[in-house]
Amino acid sequence: MTNFNGNNVPSIRGNHARRDDILATAQPFDIDSSVASSVAEAVPGAKKVRSRTFLTGFAGAAMACMLALGINGAIIDPATAEAVSSPAPVTQTALATSGDATLAETVAAKCLPSVVFVETFAEAGGQLQALGTGSGVVMTQDGYLITNNHVVDGGSAFKVTIAGTTYDAELVGTDPSSDVAVLKAKDASGLTPMEIGNSDDLNVGEWAMTLGAPFGLEQSVATGIVSATSRSQIMDASESAQFGGSGETTIYPNMIQTDAAINPGNSGGALVDSDGKLIGINTLITSYSGNYSGVGFAIPANYAVNLANQIIAGETPTHAQLGVSLSSVNDQMAGSFGLAAESGAYVAGVAEGSGAAAAGLQEGDIITALNGEAVESASDLMLAVRGEQPGDTVTLTVNRNGQEQEMQVTLGDDAASQKAAAEAKQQQEQQLPENGYGYGYGQDGGNDYGYGDPYGQDGRGLNLDDLFGQR
Repeated sequence: MTNFNGNNVPSIRGNHARRDDILATAQPFDIDSSVASSVAEAVPGAKKVRSRTFLTGFAGAAMACMLALGINGAIIDPATAEAVSSPAPVTQTALATSGDATLAETVAAKCLPSVVFVETFAEAGGQLQALGTGSGVVMTQDGYLITNNHVVDGGSAFKVTIAGTTYDAELVGTDPSSDVAVLKAKDASGLTPMEIGNSDDLNVGEWAMTLGAPFGLEQSVATGIVSATSRSQIMDASESAQFGGSGETTIYPNMIQTDAAINPGNSGGALVDSDGKLIGINTLITSYSGNYSGVGFAIPANYAVNLANQIIAGETPTHAQLGVSLSSVNDQMAGSFGLAAESGAYVAGVAEGSGAAAAGLQEGDIITALNGEAVESASDLMLAVRGEQPGDTVTLTVNRNGQEQEMQVTLGDDAASQKAAAEAKQQQEQQLPENGYGYGYGQDGGNDYGYGDPYGQDGRGLNLDDLFGQR
């Protein structure tokens, strides 16, 4: 498992506590109900080696761009290089394939009828106002569409354009913690669903195409390659709110990295392979400017489509659950508390009836690997578990009192914590005054404490609706 900010490993606060103080001083990292980690404070004096990831330099160049051009539906008109107030529709007919057609032409002709232009509107003063635009992918003939949660977040009305026809759409459901949402085009029939590929079977260097509506320019395609796989990232609640998301902790496990162009407006659109099969949902970019710089990321199709199918079935999307509360371990913490391992995920608690309890995990165990992949922090383990499915059996490498052993754990699901989080969020919203603001509980049980590894200090995910109103 690749974790972008593996060098930023938080420790228990303070260096002079007793080992017994771990349970008392650690903020819980509950893999079942939050993405909390022990602390978000680096050890004083420790050398900080920070990798630049999704949003390097956003606070400078990109923020200046936002202030200059606005974020409420403004886009760049390529012909004039000026901001315009709303995206002008672009009519583009899929090329008819022939014996001389290029690969890009053939794939575009197959996939463009399944690509969606999404317009999101919010109610203000009794009227609907444009909130932004994004992209989506047709899943069924009768109009179920998958997109990103941050494309629809905050919207009260939606329009979708598919193969030149515009429909009113309703929001079927969302999974904010995974940035996945499902829309339904009203009264749609005879649509062309996109063929689903296998995102677990990708090779670095293979051909790829992005499709969507960058800057509101519908039916746009770009080609490139799969640059990397298994790129994982956590965006905590404060980062999500800051960069245009739902304000809930978002977990992106095992994303696909590509150099095929992804720009504001591509969010929710398709990443496809050379057979024209969906392999990912375009979601994030890393850029100094906020626009294409050759490094974009897509949620793997296997993961996203599974969640979307749960939403379509009327279920609350669930995620794999280990059943433990965790704190991150580093060398300073190990020295202070006399721990046997210098990195890993310290088990601060085990939930009754969980897979972890059944496997024999105990408080004080340090998990150092999952399925042979090193675990260096609590966030590493959370990302690894989120990349699995409920019911999967995983192999944990556990250091117990200096002795390593392997344990087989069957993962549960987070349905109970999801329900509790939703109820807490609903109760909190009811208590807020009109136009009030508050910290919500995420569908993964995330909360308002804002804890988690300090990814936000220098490596941030950029939701694509941060600029120009495109998502």
